[in-house]
Amino acid sequence: MDVKRIFRGPLFWIVVAFLGVLVIGQLLTGSTGYKTEATGQVVQLIQQAKSSSDKTIKSVTLIDPDQEIRVEKTDGTKLRAHWVDGQAETLGTDLQSLFQDGKIERYDVENPKPSFIGQVFSTLIPFLLIAVVFIFLMNSMQGGGSRVMSFAKSKAKLITKDTPKTTFADVAGCDEAVEELGEIKEFLQEPGKFQAVGAKIPKGVLLYGQPGTGKTLLARAVAGEAGVPFYSISGSDFVEMFVGVGASRVRDLFEQAKTNAPAIVFIDEIDAVGRHRGAGLGGGHDEREQTLNQLLVEMDGFDVRGGVILIAATNRPDVLDPALLRPGRFDRQIAVDAPDLPGRTQILKVHSRGKPMAPDVDLTAVARRTPGMTGADLANVLNEAALLTARSNAQVIDNRALDEAIDRVIAGPQRRTRLMSDKEKVLTAYHEGGHALVAAALPHSDPVQKVTILPRGRALGYTMVMPDEDKYSTTRSEMLDKLAYMLGGRAAEEMVFHDPTTGASNDIEKASALARAMVTQYGMTERLGAIKFGQDSSEPFLGRDFGSQRNYSEEIAAAVDEEVGKLILNAHQEAFDILVENRAVLDHLVEELLEKETLDKHQIARIFEPVIMRERRPAWTGSSTRVPSDQPPVMPTGSNGRAEQNGSLHDVLPGGSVGPDEAIRPTDYGSGPTPPNKQ
Repeated sequence: MDVKRIFRGPLFWIVVAFLGVLVIGQLLTGSTGYKTEATGQVVQLIQQAKSSSDKTIKSVTLIDPDQEIRVEKTDGTKLRAHWVDGQAETLGTDLQSLFQDGKIERYDVENPKPSFIGQVFSTLIPFLLIAVVFIFLMNSMQGGGSRVMSFAKSKAKLITKDTPKTTFADVAGCDEAVEELGEIKEFLQEPGKFQAVGAKIPKGVLLYGQPGTGKTLLARAVAGEAGVPFYSISGSDFVEMFVGVGASRVRDLFEQAKTNAPAIVFIDEIDAVGRHRGAGLGGGHDEREQTLNQLLVEMDGFDVRGGVILIAATNRPDVLDPALLRPGRFDRQIAVDAPDLPGRTQILKVHSRGKPMAPDVDLTAVARRTPGMTGADLANVLNEAALLTARSNAQVIDNRALDEAIDRVIAGPQRRTRLMSDKEKVLTAYHEGGHALVAAALPHSDPVQKVTILPRGRALGYTMVMPDEDKYSTTRSEMLDKLAYMLGGRAAEEMVFHDPTTGASNDIEKASALARAMVTQYGMTERLGAIKFGQDSSEPFLGRDFGSQRNYSEEIAAAVDEEVGKLILNAHQEAFDILVENRAVLDHLVEELLEKETLDKHQIARIFEPVIMRERRPAWTGSSTRVPSDQPPVMPTGSNGRAEQNGSLHDVLPGGSVGPDEAIRPTDYGSGPTPPNKQ
């Protein structure tokens, strides 16, 4: 709460005036000139007056409610005291006899009544206290200050000249969005150019995309570039606990914007107020729907006054009401996606301003190592690198700090306090070595960038596999190679230790999801064909289980399960075959991992020089399997019924388990045709 604003407010001066009246009244009642004495002395004075022949007391007054005695002597001295219980009758008898004997001129008993002002204030004090508490609560709910009782007023912030200015020069990686928004700036500055050809500026622009791609940053850049009043508000600021407040705030916001037109209104996270009406099992929130209705009317209703451009941002365009997205309201919808390689390089350059970078740092190389990262992720990478540099008391940010920062953003901080036994280190090394070796031997797999057995985040180790360039679609061969790569760790555990662990649980989960997507979404099987099985509900608020609909029979469901099983078994078989053929390379890789704990791209390439590469698959003819469906894959076994061992480390451990499901967890592979962000 603003203290200065309270002191300037009328409530403060009302309280001051009230206290002043009380103080003045007290002073007036207390300034009677009587000197307070002990009760015994005053009583003794009265007793002496009875036996004395001289008249020493002029008047005596008893004030009953206060039990006070006031005595005025003949020489002008005024005294007062308080009697105690039981003295009233004795004093009254003595004073009565003194008055009858003529030894005192006046004897009086008073029972004073409270003044009119005191009665008024004593009556008003409770109500005044209640009013003060109520106003304080309203201030707290409304943000304090002059917001008392202003429920219906808009909470939009007007961007002024004093606000730190962001321009399009501070935005990188989304050139198309900058171009579209730059057109709004040009229209506001030169409207005649567009009006000459009959063009109208869009009434609304919707920015949508995954979190961290720079939607709010783009809005701040528009505010810095436009040169017109810019109102900023969040979608959650419209609806609160009082009915009708949201719609009133929408009206007030657009009324302010129209008064200062041309103007721009920016609503961040518009899905908080613009969700589909009548959604959900129990119906929609009526207050939010009324707010949305008012927003629809203000954007394109009967009142056609223009000059106000609405810019909104959301991460979930799928939940917005169709009436909000139609032309005439949001005429232009701009996707703000994760940046490509040149975009990531430009973003890194923007965020590296003011940071001391080592001369050998290549931001393009850093951009190649961060496919799929958003602008917020890249800013976090550079910030983590700066923090690591400061922690080590270095002066410049070097490649080593950037490398560690990327690992921290992808997999979390390194867990130096986690102590692993030799058994777990060997098992982890074979698990991660299996992933890396299978990926290196497959023709359609992405290059292996790093392998480590150092605990980081929730994983005991991880294998980083990333493409050298951005990819926007994935072929069937690449998906099949990815399935084999995912199961490489499990195959290595089975081949070396004959006892799989729970460490491959995440691998199996991701592989199963990808295989099922290949069958049900991408139509990559001959038996079922190019048909999408299952239908997503158009209702986004029912939840995934209620929202998805099964539009196929039980026979098709069984066929789907069978095809998914074939894809998984074939990928597992291929991973196992690769490891058997390259067992010596796997043992060499494990030895290097146990010695160095982390291997980079160049060290891995040197170790994998003798790897026997798998032949490229022939063009797909529609077959969903690499072996006949009536011949399930069989692992090569020796005379003891277990997989044959070709290496020298297979007798190090008799087997065992790593522990919990999260003990060995490779990074996220992704489950769709879009290339994975993190491998």
